[in-house]
Amino acid sequence: MLVARLRAGNRIFLCGNGGSAADAQHIAAEMVCRFEAHRRALPAIALTTDTSALTAIANDFGYERVFARQVEALARPGDLLIGISTSGNSGNIIAAVEQARDMGVATLGLLGGDGGKLRGLVNHEMRVPVRETARIQECHILIGHIWCGMIDEAFAEPV
Repeated sequence: MLVARLRAGNRIFLCGNGGSAADAQHIAAEMVCRFEAHRRALPAIALTTDTSALTAIANDFGYERVFARQVEALARPGDLLIGISTSGNSGNIIAAVEQARDMGVATLGLLGGDGGKLRGLVNHEMRVPVRETARIQECHILIGHIWCGMIDEAFAEPV
């Protein structure tokens, strides 16, 4: 799904809180720069990085809207939003997913435990079915690296 959306000229947006914010940034950076193979830069944006937008939105609209407002401004139908949440219950990720779905943007939850509230909201899910946050985060970055490896393979340039 990620490869198909990128091949179609769409963008991938990622968001998360705490360690999941770091994972969102890490995965986006691997897509924009490269993971292991030489390939063209790909459009992936971590919604966790613009401190001016984050703080203005949190101040004016509340912290639960920090990602949804950015989705509203930046995403378009055909794009993909990846919401990363170890509990599946992060209010600002839920709001971003709801905003994306209202706009025709596909959603994928990178979740843990039982998937929480996001399990029923996202179009697609990758869920690590354990409760320990550290184990979930370790698996999330492994999944992100697997995705990046698949993307590298799909877009690799001949040497």
